[in-house]
Amino acid sequence: MLIKKKRRQKRHKSIRARVFGTKEKPRLCVFKSDKHIYAQLIDDEKGKTIASASDFDFKKIKKGKAKEIGKMIAQKAKDLKIEKVVFDRGGYKYHGQVKELAEGAREGGLKF
Repeated sequence: MLIKKKRRQKRHKSIRARVFGTKEKPRLCVFKSDKHIYAQLIDDEKGKTIASASDFDFKKIKKGKAKEIGKMIAQKAKDLKIEKVVFDRGGYKYHGQVKELAEGAREGGLKF
């Protein structure tokens, strides 16, 4: 399990070398643990988290909670007048929950 985690961290480091968020176009960062999924809008210039969403708000929903988190982070971005973001998949493959979260954010109105 340690090798798998190290490989993901190496991929994430490679992605982070290319992806950078600003106040106008923040980085949409995804993190998955064994049980939960999180999304953050981050301004890398200041090193601050602008908005965040996680599945703690959707305890009763089992399937499709990643899509709901994507919609929720998109709504928070709209409230802050943010339309475009840079997507940071966090070293995870673009499928499953990460893909659902991205699709939910796009449905909510974010462009990336």
